[in-house]
Amino acid sequence: QVRLVESGGGLVQAGESARLSCAVSGTSRGINDMGWYNQPPGKMRELVAMISSDGSAKYADSVKGRFTISRDNAKNTVYLQMNSLKPEDTAIYYCTADYRYADDYGVWQVGRSWGQGTQVTVSS
Repeated sequence: QVRLVESGGGLVQAGESARLSCAVSGTSRGINDMGWYNQPPGKMRELVAMISSDGSAKYADSVKGRFTISRDNAKNTVYLQMNSLKPEDTAIYYCTADYRYADDYGVWQVGRSWGQGTQVTVSS
């Protein structure tokens, strides 16, 4: 079973930085894309950043230039460095990992697992 464990959330002041980490365990088949989503209070969950296995990254417009996603493939860990935080960044942050697995017919499929979420609160 693929398991994701996040860490690094908490309370920060506007303008400060925070770093989230997410360690993936339970798969030996390699991990494809890894990402971060957030869900602000009363809103839908949305993509913040995604990084492919070769390091290509994409970001939501709202975080471009402030957030950086990175990964350590040897450690199966993805990071989100968040700088210049704003109160509107307040949300629960979830990490994701896409992994390959063989289904009951031996056909390779891609699955996605989610972390449990970590709260980031930015005070003004």
